[in-house]
This record gives sequence, structure tokens and C-alpha cells, in this order.
Amino acid sequence: MSLKPKRVNFNETWDVLQETVKGVITLANVPRTTWNDRFSDVYSLCVAYPEPLADRLYQETKQFLDNHVRSLLNSVLATGDGGLLKSYYEAWTQYSQGINYLHRLYLYLNQQHIRKQKLSEADIIYGNVAPDAQEQMEIGELGLEIWKRNMIEPLWDKLVKLLLDGIHQDRLGNAQNTSNEIIRGVIQSLVSVQEYKKKGSLELYEKLFEEPFLEASGEHYKREAAKLLQECDVSQYMERVMQRLEDETLRSHRFLHCSSYSKVRQRCELHMVADHLSFLHGECKAMVSQERRRDLANMYPLLRSITGGVSVLINHVMEHVKQQGLEAVTGLRGDNVHTQFVESMLGVHKKYKELIHEVFASDQSFMGALDKACSSVINHRPNPKQPCRSPELLAKYCDMLLKKSSKGMSDHEIEERLAESITIFKYIDDKDVFQKFYSRMLAKRLIHQQSQSMDAEEAMINRLKQACGYEFTNKLHRMFTDISVSTDLNNKFSAFLKKDNIDLGINFSIYVLQAGAWPLGQTALTSFAVPQELEKSVLMFENFYHNHFSGRKLTWLHHLCQGELKLGYLKKPYIVTMQTFQMAVLLLFENADSLTCAEVQETLQLNADQFSKHISSLVDCKLLLANSETLIGDTVLSLNMEYSNKRTRLRISTALQKESPQELEQTVTAVDEDRKLYLQAAIVRIMKSRKVLRHNTLIQEVLSQSKAFAPAISMIKKCIESLIDKQYIERTPNSSDEYSYVA
Repeated sequence: MSLKPKRVNFNETWDVLQETVKGVITLANVPRTTWNDRFSDVYSLCVAYPEPLADRLYQETKQFLDNHVRSLLNSVLATGDGGLLKSYYEAWTQYSQGINYLHRLYLYLNQQHIRKQKLSEADIIYGNVAPDAQEQMEIGELGLEIWKRNMIEPLWDKLVKLLLDGIHQDRLGNAQNTSNEIIRGVIQSLVSVQEYKKKGSLELYEKLFEEPFLEASGEHYKREAAKLLQECDVSQYMERVMQRLEDETLRSHRFLHCSSYSKVRQRCELHMVADHLSFLHGECKAMVSQERRRDLANMYPLLRSITGGVSVLINHVMEHVKQQGLEAVTGLRGDNVHTQFVESMLGVHKKYKELIHEVFASDQSFMGALDKACSSVINHRPNPKQPCRSPELLAKYCDMLLKKSSKGMSDHEIEERLAESITIFKYIDDKDVFQKFYSRMLAKRLIHQQSQSMDAEEAMINRLKQACGYEFTNKLHRMFTDISVSTDLNNKFSAFLKKDNIDLGINFSIYVLQAGAWPLGQTALTSFAVPQELEKSVLMFENFYHNHFSGRKLTWLHHLCQGELKLGYLKKPYIVTMQTFQMAVLLLFENADSLTCAEVQETLQLNADQFSKHISSLVDCKLLLANSETLIGDTVLSLNMEYSNKRTRLRISTALQKESPQELEQTVTAVDEDRKLYLQAAIVRIMKSRKVLRHNTLIQEVLSQSKAFAPAISMIKKCIESLIDKQYIERTPNSSDEYSYVA
């Protein structure tokens, strides 16, 4: 065919085209050749000479569709209310498909005529168009608009009534004359008829159907909730509500547009949950205290759907965990209180963490409640005047696991328990107290070679570092370094002796430890006359050390030293490991069979406390015999020549390695002193950067910087006063409530 514009008789062409349009819109059989010819006719009319006939074609097509839909409306109305939905659905199914085909037939008109004339957004916004100008719609859009105006609007009330009734019958479970497919199709037609719109495409659906549907649904579930509350207890009520919500969700997916899903559920939750929130909240406490998992698993999603609804349940869970935790750790007795405390608390934490995972889907709000409850229990003080014992007990628990004496446990089990202990550590407020106890116990393990595994020791320190940072474990790392450096030093000392052909007569090894890193203290130091057998070794090492390191001072901590002594005066030889003071006492009997206590003490120059401890331990293990029960100055001590033991290698244990009440007190005092220094340093650091600060702001900044412990406000105030006395800071002349930094 020729594409050149030509003269066209509109009436003749339209008469032929109209027959094809009718066939297309009613889904009649239109041969391909006919389709192609009519496609050409649309083109010819749009480019007709001398005047294009596109506008006239548009008006005639519009009139045709208008008449066609009106005739369809009469057919639908003729079926009566009983068949209205079905006949509407059938008419829509045919028409919507037909209008789609017709849109393609009018492709040239749509693309080259209508689209080019469409108003741009700028025209609409800035008003570059006559007020009465009417914009032409593409044929597919026009067909849908005509359907809306001529079919939906006249049937508005009847359609909605029948749709709501059909869905209501579905809720009641009654068999319907109208199939689900028809209901869904009719509802979908309200969406499809305006889908072409860029804005407000759901306006008709929402106004015509969704609003009355939500209103009707709300009334239904209001009645349903009232009925269920009369018939059921809380467990049954929640199960029924959960079932209704699930049914309504499935129903929404079956009938409605996706934009309505959440709205329907919210309306259902409003009347079945939110309206009865006080009733549900009132049942939470009993459910939590009895740990009724099934009920809680139903309660949680119901309350979560309401803003702020779940907070009451969270508080009850927190209080319950707190109560269970306090019951588990209160009134513990025996030597293994530390084990009972840590394992009981871990048991409580594990139990409720699993409960939160299973019942509350690991909701972070509930995990936060668990954390608060565990923190409250672990930092609980039965006596407010006494310090919290949790840091000490946890340190002892770790000590028990890391010592060689942890019998009956595999390395893997020890590793697991140490890893779990970090859970308790994270909840402790006074982490600096734990650090003090842990470092003292670590020092004893390293010095007395009691560690089960150095790898396990290092792994535990790394866990603490991960939880609290390098500064927290700095001294612990330095203690490890000292042990390895001391090994190298011993090797160099041995090489030095070998080079000069010096024989000490004994095997001698030492640890050189930094005073700043090791919590050994000077309180246990006592005067001590080193036995002649050890004197040469001590002097030789001091000479060797001072030749290698100038300006360093060595302080011998004899109370922490130990040695092996071979007993050759009995029926069979024994090798006994003991502390230096005990060994010094026994060496005095090398040249004497008996000595008085006064003679021994005078020779060794030990103070009364140390002397009585070590003499008692030797008498208790029967290596020495005393002629009286009380060890006083003239009590005669003699070697027990009849001593026997099944083991040829043994260790004399003393009470020295146990934490004494005095040492506990010293630890707490040391922590207080460290805290004061830490707080003073923090205050000076803050004031140096800020120059001037008000009292309350300074306290808040100090609190935010104190991560290892929770300082008391009274302690911060004392530190501020101390720094004012030391002239680091001063009160400003203008206000007694404001401080300035003294440069």
C-alpha cells in the first residue's frame, strides 16, 4: 500500500472499520487480512489529505465504545442481583481483553496523534493550556475510562454489597453460589480499570471497595472478639485469634489487591488485640512465671503487632530472669562457691537465651532484657556496704580451670568453660576488680608452675583483650613476656657458669619479674638469712645480672621461691618440693638432730608470723617432731627418723598459696587506690581539652570514660577536690559550680 497522504471518504471507511471494531471488542473471529486492512484504514484516516481525520476517528470510536458499554450494562442488570456478579465478571473479562486488542489496532492513532498532543507536566504545572482544553486518551485508556463511567459507577452500590456479602459468607465457611474466582475478578477489575494512571491508580479500588470492606471487617472482628472472650480462656482466645489472623491473611491473598493485605491485618489486630490489651497484659505475669512456652509464643506476635504492646511482656521476662538468677546464686556454701556461682549463672543465662530464641524469635528487646537481668544479678550486693563478690568468684573459677589440679576435664571441656566464662565477665561492672584478682592468681600459677597449659592461659588473656581492649590486659601480657625472658636469662646464666667453670653445687633457676607488671607487693617481704647452701648461687646470679644490666635493682622475693630437697636419712630416699623458708629450716638439721624454735628463728632471722606458718607446716606433715603441741621459743624440734610415705616424690602444701582475708582486703584497697588515680587522670585529661566545665558536665564525661568500672559520684567528687588541692584545676571566680584547668 502507498504511505502517501490521500483523500479518504470518512463515512465509507468508518462503516467498514466499525464492523471490525465490534468484532475485536467482542472477541469475534477477525481474519488476519481484515486486521491488516483495518490497521491501514486507521493510518489512512490519520494522514488523510487535505485534512487529517484523526480527531473525528477518535470521537466516533469513543461514541461506539460508549454505546457498547451501555448495552453491556443493560445485559448485566437483566440478570438480577443473583447473577449480577457473574454476568459483570463475564462482561469485564471479554471487554478488558477486547479493549487491549483494540488498543493495538489503533496503534498509529495512539502513537502519532494522541501521544504527541498529550500535555507535558510543565504545561500542566505552568498552565500553558486553555482552561477548557480536553486531553485525548489513548484508545485502551479511553475504553477503561468508559467502562468505569458507564458500568462501574451505575452498579457501585450493588457490586460492593454483593462482594462484601460473598467475603462474609467465606468467613463464616458457608458454601457460596458465587465462586472465589468471580469475586476476585470483580475486585481486580476495580484495580485494572485505572492501572494506566501514573498517580492514584488505586484510588477507585480504595474508595469504592477497600474502605467499606475494612469497615465491615472491623465490625465482624469486634463481634468475634466479644464472643470469644465469653467462651474461651486466654490460651484458647490467643489460639483462635492467631487462627483468625492466618485465615484473614489467606483470604486477603485470595481476593484482594496486595496493597490491602497489611491494612486488613491491622484492622483485625485492632479489634482482637489492641482493644483487649489490658486483658492480655494482665495474663503475661502468670505465663512468664510458669514459663508457659506455647502461650508465650502466641502472646508475643499478638502484642508485637501493637505499638508499645510488647513492653509489659519484656518487663515481666526481665523480672522473672532476675528472680531465677538470684535464687540460683543466693546462699551458696562450701569450698567451691566460685564454681557453683559461675555455673549456676551460666545455666540461667543459657536457659533463658534458648527460651528467647524459641519463643520470641531472638527479639533484640528480649535479649536486652536478659542482659539487664543477668547484669543485675551478677552485680547484686546482698550487703550494700560490702563490695560485690562476682569479680573475685569469676577469677577463682578461671583459676580453678587453668590450674593443673582441674582433674576429670579434657582440654576441650576446659576451653569451652573458659570461653563461656566470658559471658559472665561481660556483665560484671567492676571489671578492674576482676583484673586485680585474675592477675594475682595468674602470677601464682606462673611462679609456682601450676598452669595446665600456657596456650590456654594465652587464649584466655586474648578473650579478655577482645572484651575489654589491650589496656585491660597489658600487664597480663607483660607477665607472660617476663616468664619467656627469664627462660633466656637462665640459659645465659648457665652458659656464664660453664664458661668460668663455676659449680654451684645445686640446680638453680630464677624468674626476674618487673615490679610494675606483677601484683606481688612488698607486704610479705621479711628479713631472711639465706642458707649457706644457697648463698653462693644468689651472689653469683647478682654479679652476673648487674654485669649485664646496669642501674637495675633486684629484690629477692624468698616467700615465693621453692626448691626440691632430697632426704637421704630415711629408709628410702625422698624428693620433696617445698618453699624456701621450709627448706632453710630443714637444712639446719644437716648438722644437728634437734634444735629449739628460738634457735631456728634466730638463725634464719624470720619474723614470727612467717616462722610459725612454716614450722607448723613441717610438723603437720610429720617431717619434724615437736616435744609440745604449742610451738613456743623453747619447744624442741627434731627430725622424724621414722618418716615414711608411699610416694617418693611429694610436695608440702601450705596455706600460703590460698588467698587470705588480709590479701582480699589488700586487693580491694589496691583497686580503690587505682580507681582514684584513674579518675584523677581522666578529670585532668578532660579539663585539659575543655579548659572550662560545669560540675555536672564534668561528672557525666568522667562516667562515660570509665569503662572498666562504674565509679561512685562521691568518689569522683573526692577526686575533683583532691585535684583542686594539688592545683591541677580550680573553681572559676564567677561560679562555685564551674571548674577551669590550671595550665
